Amino acid sequence: MRRQLKLGAFMRPVSIHTGAWRYPGALQDANFNFPALKRYAQDLERARFDAFFMADHLALLNMPIEALKRSHTATSFEPFTLLSALSQATQHIGLVATASTTFDEPFHVARRFASLDHLSQGRAGWNIVTTSNPDAARNFGREEHMDHAARYARAREFYDVVTGLWDSWADDAFVRDAGQGLYFDPDRLHTLAHRGEHFSVRGPLHIARPVQGWPVIVQAGASEPGRQLAAETAELVFTAVTSLSAGCAFYADIKDRMRRIGRQPDHLKILPGALVVVGETLEQARDIHAKLDSLVHEASAIASLSITLGHDASRFELDAPLPPVPESNASKSGRQRAIDLARAENLTVRQLARRMGGYGGLAFVGTPASIADDMQEWLESQACDGFNVMFPWLPGGLDAFVQGVVPELQRRGIFRREYEGATLRENLGLPRPGNRFFQS
Repeated sequence: MRRQLKLGAFMRPVSIHTGAWRYPGALQDANFNFPALKRYAQDLERARFDAFFMADHLALLNMPIEALKRSHTATSFEPFTLLSALSQATQHIGLVATASTTFDEPFHVARRFASLDHLSQGRAGWNIVTTSNPDAARNFGREEHMDHAARYARAREFYDVVTGLWDSWADDAFVRDAGQGLYFDPDRLHTLAHRGEHFSVRGPLHIARPVQGWPVIVQAGASEPGRQLAAETAELVFTAVTSLSAGCAFYADIKDRMRRIGRQPDHLKILPGALVVVGETLEQARDIHAKLDSLVHEASAIASLSITLGHDASRFELDAPLPPVPESNASKSGRQRAIDLARAENLTVRQLARRMGGYGGLAFVGTPASIADDMQEWLESQACDGFNVMFPWLPGGLDAFVQGVVPELQRRGIFRREYEGATLRENLGLPRPGNRFFQS
């Protein structure tokens, strides 16, 4: 059997492209329009997507107001609230949310994701993020953002605590014997009593073990600590590689790290993020992409580049090459991608900002057949296990993909026509984790 693509949909924001809400025919309030989001989730499910993914941000004031006032992400739903609602409007598609290990507590996260997994009957996924935006710290009583290395050390212990809490109950703990008046077997309950460098958590979690054992663990960091965290903990990795060669190198690195620590490489799926612009012809697709880029205001573009670099790009000479950029406490992998792009294409700061202000990452721009060619090449070259698809605008960009590209992938035998199982794990081909405290 041929390898099968796994497809996630990046849906918060509904389009990562800054100009998306201005595109002719776009639903301008799609980020905060529940009937529309429900329709998108149902359309993606009919197309047999693996997952509906909601990124999250914990601060609004992360750029100058002149740029922020042009952003379609200024208002959006809290992920758990929205995904809980969508769990009742869908039956098969996975529901993945971001939760921060820097500004949340393990007990909260464990309880929320266990609840979502039960509400959805086994379709929840947790995207572990350490939060790169320093402005978030000010919303949680801190003046300074925790440094990069400390954030990852905290995240690793956070993961251990959350998964330990999910294992509080054996799968057969709830006997519900009305005759004896016995609701649960206390011998099948474990109190975690965790004490570590960052957390002291007694437990147990007061919700039954999740349907999937654990919700699927998702990770997106690409720095050295991020790659190691992914190799040790993740089952699904969202990455921002921008070329086939970079994809192959990242894929090999993560899978090799897994082998070295004794994990099965097939127990992790790697999905690069890809903006996909579909046209009836290549020329039409390129015109759509150019139109989108033209709708990005320069103030927004410069602000987006500043966030990526961790430094105020407006202070650079805009029509000169990108100067040396010092290290910062922001995302290391995002900063390096922008620097590499500027160097590889000899871009000025203004040109780089325009690229990053729209979407500066991997983009497939073409016809359904040419996009399927690209995706198939990545899959067969072992550069990925699938893609986290970003739509150029909503609803038209989503409709073009599910109506044009998905049937082409199915015709080639590299994407499912029906879901394989009932849970997100089953559809991704991932095993259900055993309980570390109890035998089945």
